[in-house]
This record gives sequence, structure tokens and C-alpha cells, in this order.
Amino acid sequence: MINAVMSEGVLTLTLARPDKANALTEDMLNQLADAVRGADAQAIVLTGQGKVFSAGADLEAVASGLATSPAWERLSGAIAAFEGLTIAALNGTVAGGALGMVLACDVRIAVVGAKFFYPVLKMGVLPQPSDPARLRELVGPARAKMMLLGGAKITTDDAFAFGLIDNIVADQATLEAEIALLTTMAGTAKSGLVASIKAMI
Repeated sequence: MINAVMSEGVLTLTLARPDKANALTEDMLNQLADAVRGADAQAIVLTGQGKVFSAGADLEAVASGLATSPAWERLSGAIAAFEGLTIAALNGTVAGGALGMVLACDVRIAVVGAKFFYPVLKMGVLPQPSDPARLRELVGPARAKMMLLGGAKITTDDAFAFGLIDNIVADQATLEAEIALLTTMAGTAKSGLVASIKAMI
């Protein structure tokens, strides 16, 4: 359910459950976290198959406690700690806890039509510990409250205006081309250089 491809210093991790809108199970979260932590790469790209990046937690798994699993935080923490460049290549909508891994990335690029929402109040749970601070850093406290307390669904245009994403592209082909441009230099950079520049920023 997670496809991992390494090419020229870039590890691409793809959520490969399009028939379920790439809904995440605990096993998928752990696979992603392990792949990030063990990556011998200069850059990591996170993306999804189909028209949705991820619908968030698998509803069947939520009944057995997935919504409050530490696996979410383990994944976002692994992404945030990765020394190379991390890019969320958002092929579609991002919902619920799936937003955590996206917030932890260095760069976020989305196709037109993608929406963003994190309905924790509706689910009756707290967001994962690091997600609110990362969201606030990108969009500010009021907009973070709109999403976490008001359940607002943010459009692609608003997400760009708010600073939640860094660019909007027309379609999947354009998304792939832009990601290729972004990762080419990082993937072939001198060892440690990407990490040093990230630390300076």
C-alpha cells in the first residue's frame, strides 16, 4: 500500500490505495515512518495515487483506536527530522491526520482543486501534538483555529494565499514536472549541503 522508488538520490513514497482514497492504516503510517528514517537520500517526495492524496485515517481502523495512535506523530516527526529536502506533491485533497505529514514537509505543491481540512472536533479527538504548532506557523493562529475548531475546508487558492501550500499546478503531469525540477539539484547535491542550507534557513 506504500510504493517506494529511489532514483538519483530522491526517494518517492506513494500512497497506493486509490480505491480507498488512500485512507491510512497504522501499518501504512509505520511503513512510511520506517522508510523516511532509513532513507539514504538527499530528498523525499510524498505523493498519492488517484485523485486524492489521502482521506486521512481508515474509518475501520479508527474504530480500533487509529485516530489516537502514536504512529501519526512518529511519521511527522521522522519527516521533520530528515536532513534532506522533503516535498509533499499533493495530487488531490488532504484530510484529517494525513495533513500532519504534509505540514512536516519543507515544501508543499498541490494540483488545482485540492482541498484541505482537519475535522478533529467532528471526530471527537485531539489533533496530533505537533500538528497545531506547524499549522499555526504556516497560516497563523486564527486560520489554524478556523481549520481545527471550525472544521473549515480550505480551497487550493485559499491554501496558497494563507501559506499552507507553496505553489499550485494545473494537473498531475505538471506536478510531476515541477517536483522533478525541485529534486534534481537536491538529489545530486554534495553530501550534507542540503542539511546545512536547511539549518541556515
